[in-house]
Amino acid sequence: MADLGMLADFADILSGAAVVGGAAFAVIQLREYRTQRRENAAAELVRSFYNPEFARSVRLIRTLPDECTAAELRAKGPEYEEAAILVSFAYATIGLLVFRGVTPFSIVEELTGGLAVLMWRKLERWENDVRAESAQPSWAEWFQWLVERLEARAREKKQKPAYEAFPGWRPTS
Repeated sequence: MADLGMLADFADILSGAAVVGGAAFAVIQLREYRTQRRENAAAELVRSFYNPEFARSVRLIRTLPDECTAAELRAKGPEYEEAAILVSFAYATIGLLVFRGVTPFSIVEELTGGLAVLMWRKLERWENDVRAESAQPSWAEWFQWLVERLEARAREKKQKPAYEAFPGWRPTS
């Protein structure tokens, strides 16, 4: 009888260990999935910057004066407003992905932080004009949110460009 009781206790211990082991495995798999999701999001972000339409849009927006109004932008032709919309949507999407934790802020900051701030400096007045015209205060809200975070972080870190911050970097392999 004692042997049967001991076997039952051993079975209980084994089943408990199996549950704990299964839970540990699930946690590890979940972490791995999250890491993979972030890496995929970062890769998608990089790919989006190799889009010729995005590059064309950035080229057009860079030629605008800082704080360009809607009237000034529209006077340049419809391709300028199309470029502004594309850039705004791209950065609004990135901002939302950062906020949701899908894309790490540090990747966005290093990959496109300066460009995002420049694009906002050119388009902020236009964005506000569009918000007023359409009575839609949420227009490009995540673009603005992202740039505000990038500017705050740059002030905190007194950030230098990569070519100044890491002049002596060499590959390890």
